[in-house]
Amino acid sequence: MQLQLISFVLIILHCMDYTGCQQHSSSRHRQHKQISGVSSGCQQGGCLTCSDYNGCLSCKPRFFMHLERIGMKQIGVCMTSCPPGFYGTRSPERNTCTKCRSECDSCFNKNFCTRCRAGFYLHLGKCQENCPEGLVRSDTQRECVPRCPVECEACVNSETCTRCRTGLYQLSGRCHHICPEEYEPNDKLMECTLQVHCEVGEWSEWSPCSRTGRTCGFKRGQETRTRQVLQYSSAFGNPCPEISEINECLVKRRKCPGGRRKNERRERRNRNNRKDKENPEGRRERKRERERERERDTASTPSLPPLRECLC
Repeated sequence: MQLQLISFVLIILHCMDYTGCQQHSSSRHRQHKQISGVSSGCQQGGCLTCSDYNGCLSCKPRFFMHLERIGMKQIGVCMTSCPPGFYGTRSPERNTCTKCRSECDSCFNKNFCTRCRAGFYLHLGKCQENCPEGLVRSDTQRECVPRCPVECEACVNSETCTRCRTGLYQLSGRCHHICPEEYEPNDKLMECTLQVHCEVGEWSEWSPCSRTGRTCGFKRGQETRTRQVLQYSSAFGNPCPEISEINECLVKRRKCPGGRRKNERRERRNRNNRKDKENPEGRRERKRERERERERDTASTPSLPPLRECLC
């Protein structure tokens, strides 16, 4: 009986010793896997310690620990900033990514949303299904926005329109029936655009004094000057001023080169005119003489035979 009792005690002690060894061996195995992870995967990213099975176990300073779910398993990842739907919290022990509230798409902390998920509307950091009085829901922004002014079709807030009603022109977020001073309506864009005024350059030098294209043989003539248009005006801008000017001018009268014969004919006519005034009979005589010369010229010119139609 005593031998049986002693044998039973020895068996129990042996089993306890085996269990301790097994636990110690398992602990050493996990430690070996963690250390091996430090030498391989932990060198990448912000991991400080990691394991092959659980990913990052701790992060380097300034990094956030984020648990990514892959099927039924969660893997630790170290990130410089938390992904959408999570916000970062810092503590002396570790920095972690915490999930936002269920109605938030993104948030600053657990009490302040920055964007809501579909069906909720942001107002003062809270996501809610209905907006307070005086505000309306914006499905595009997922926010509670003020009602637009009467003249707006779309707006950012109660003071800034993004599109005006028909017949109104937009300028700096406001809608106008008539554009302000220095602006003009643009019917294509339905906006008030800044007026463009005409701009011209400097006057050119005066041209030489001339008359019927000549610069000699006269006393009174004209001189001209011009300037270039640098910027044409818009529809309601100031129009361009005159770009050319003509001025009367006087020159010292001088004879034109090669104009001696013309001057002689002019002087001969002038003498004849003076004589005609003094002697009317002589004027009639010269007229008859010219008519006789014309008749002689006509008689001496041979007449041409009439043209016949060619039947070719």
